[in-house]
Amino acid sequence: MSGRLTLRRPRLDRRSARLRLAAIGTALVTVLVPALSACGGEASSANGNATLKWTSSYFPAHWDPVVSGSGAQFRELALVYASLTRTDEKGNAVPDLAKSWEYNDKGDEITFHLRPDLKFSDGEPVDATAVKAAIERAKKQKNSALFGDLTSIKSVEANGLDTVIHLSQVDYQIPQLLGERVLQIASPKAAKSPEKLDQAPVGAGPFTVTQLVPGTKVVLKKNPDYWDAKNIHIDNVELTSAPDASTVVSGLQTGVYDFADIDPSQADAAKKAGLDVFVQPGFNASNISLNINKAPFTNDKVVDAVRHAIDRQEFVDKLTFGYGETTDQPFPKGYVAYDPKSENTYPYDPAKSKELLAEAGYKSGDIKLDLVIPAEDPQAEIVQSQLAKVGITVNIKIDKNWATPFFAKDLTFSLYGTTGRDSAAQTLTAHFGPNGPLNLSSPYEPDGFEAAIAKVRQTPLDAPDYADVLRAATRAGLESKALVFTYSQPNLIAKSKSISGLPKNPAHLDWTGVTISGAN
Repeated sequence: MSGRLTLRRPRLDRRSARLRLAAIGTALVTVLVPALSACGGEASSANGNATLKWTSSYFPAHWDPVVSGSGAQFRELALVYASLTRTDEKGNAVPDLAKSWEYNDKGDEITFHLRPDLKFSDGEPVDATAVKAAIERAKKQKNSALFGDLTSIKSVEANGLDTVIHLSQVDYQIPQLLGERVLQIASPKAAKSPEKLDQAPVGAGPFTVTQLVPGTKVVLKKNPDYWDAKNIHIDNVELTSAPDASTVVSGLQTGVYDFADIDPSQADAAKKAGLDVFVQPGFNASNISLNINKAPFTNDKVVDAVRHAIDRQEFVDKLTFGYGETTDQPFPKGYVAYDPKSENTYPYDPAKSKELLAEAGYKSGDIKLDLVIPAEDPQAEIVQSQLAKVGITVNIKIDKNWATPFFAKDLTFSLYGTTGRDSAAQTLTAHFGPNGPLNLSSPYEPDGFEAAIAKVRQTPLDAPDYADVLRAATRAGLESKALVFTYSQPNLIAKSKSISGLPKNPAHLDWTGVTISGAN
């Protein structure tokens, strides 16, 4: 719904563009990708003139989907890679590379039936062997960001076009799990060298890469071999890393771009410029991440003090220009997994916060924390100010390589923003599970969470009690001392009116059926 998508200038899933600093040393070197399709020299349409000029603040730092994980950049990678399933406007899993699937009677085995005669853009067949390789690589590759999402998968069996997934437990979430976010499938031949795949992506998605400038730009053309190519009406894509937010609207006005995610501060200007401004549904949620394995968060009273020191409304007022909402959960209100019983469990109460710190034996100024983030972020300043009011001193430390210690669980205190996941159970385990990538306190998990999430997996999505079971798992997860949720911000998009409306698939950008008028 990883990822998130969601990082808006501080969220890390959402502003993955800021993480492109890691690739800046090679950003000036253009990597020419050879024609990947077996029909590489063929034009993808009669005119080849419908070009999408998209500038993204989530421009991928990596084009290997195993490394990029399920953060916001999965939407860009989805130009190149297809998955077993994808998400429809109701948030349900529907066929993509897999035309159908079914569980065994026990619910601990699922078979995906692939569409026949598909191939990757390097000519390799899209078959069960490729799916098996993708899953195993996601589980075993040392720099995989996905292994924690695949703990239910015990083994994979490849039988021609049938992929049989044997599970370590009953898990009815798998069709939602193995979609665009978590299992974007690369050619197994290309993936034998993950480093090369990172610079020359090879998938079976709607487009193929013809040119890539790391961290800066990628040029793509329509893939005539994509299974649903007849419903892709865009011939070419020019994807660039977004410049400063203040210049995106002018770029849209002048035609440098025709599609962009924008900062809420720019929404009014975009509307006045005659652009189409809209909110794409999503599951965005920002949080303050605490590591309870490191002092001072080894003391529960300090954790609770931080919880009560946070004024969520200030984040909304200062950062979202009226487009966001406060949240104390990883789900938006109204979503099936949102638990009303857990709402406002730790209300803003600075007096209570000071009292808890005193009970923990800390005087004002005793606690000094480094808040480590990858780039300048107004969220950090708000956290710094709010904690200062209760006597906690926060030093904001910028580390462009922040991701390495964060995912290694070496930081004490940080920020994160997620775009959610298509599987609600996956969202919960990513945040609260012992191996959750967004759980800075791994291997800690709250009491009762393991049993609660197991029950979710054991409950078919169409069961009458599914919603109640899912909310109970959310409630158990929110007992975690490792995360303090703050606010959610919609996926705000501005586009030229020449581009038709996009499907409203939650947290996804789906180009199926989208047209561009006025192309020459």
